[in-house]
Amino acid sequence: MQENEDMEDIHLTNRQKEVLKCVIGGDSNPVIAKKLSISLSTVKAHVSAIIDKFHVESRIDVTREAMKRGFDI
Repeated sequence: MQENEDMEDIHLTNRQKEVLKCVIGGDSNPVIAKKLSISLSTVKAHVSAIIDKFHVESRIDVTREAMKRGFDI
């Protein structure tokens, strides 16, 4: 993630925010799919989009950056 960015600079859809909350909580993709009543492929697409928007390599990096940037779970 680029310096000086906070959560307001990362434009996530409401659904992406829900998925991010689950990722931060440590949920696996199948668990997220069940919790949010969406398909596994949709979860994967959301996680991939979130990773891209955060400019990081993995969901672990997303979790770290979201927490550092003050994402409220």
